[in-house]
Amino acid sequence: MPTSSAGYDLTPIDANTRAEMAKDLPAEVRHVLFEHGTEPPFCGGLLHEKEAGNYLCALCSLPLFRSANKFESGTGWPSFWEPFAPDHIRELTDTSYGRVRTEIRCARCDSHLGHVFPDGPEPTGLRYCLNSAALRFEPEAG
Repeated sequence: MPTSSAGYDLTPIDANTRAEMAKDLPAEVRHVLFEHGTEPPFCGGLLHEKEAGNYLCALCSLPLFRSANKFESGTGWPSFWEPFAPDHIRELTDTSYGRVRTEIRCARCDSHLGHVFPDGPEPTGLRYCLNSAALRFEPEAG
């Protein structure tokens, strides 16, 4: 079983299990996760989330981002300057729409999450731009 730097199971999810996990998801979530869709700006349910906690993959619940690393980018999508753990995110070159971008996917289930750009705040200078539909928020216990 491959384990992440943060101690999470990163065993890839097979296609049948992935389909079973997705069967009850809303159409918008399936569109984002499996068809590389993008929700319209300024309407995602997690854009204004301010509570302390973690943002998990909407399909497999792998922790992807911490609320402590979220910032207001003004772009209309939840933005983070650093992932929960570097090996929880997979990066791929995206050449759609006539430009080159870096797509980010969940390292365990391969679901599309959004993109990462080199225009974020310090200390990383990165802006992980996420679809709310790709995430599930889990508040800190306590």
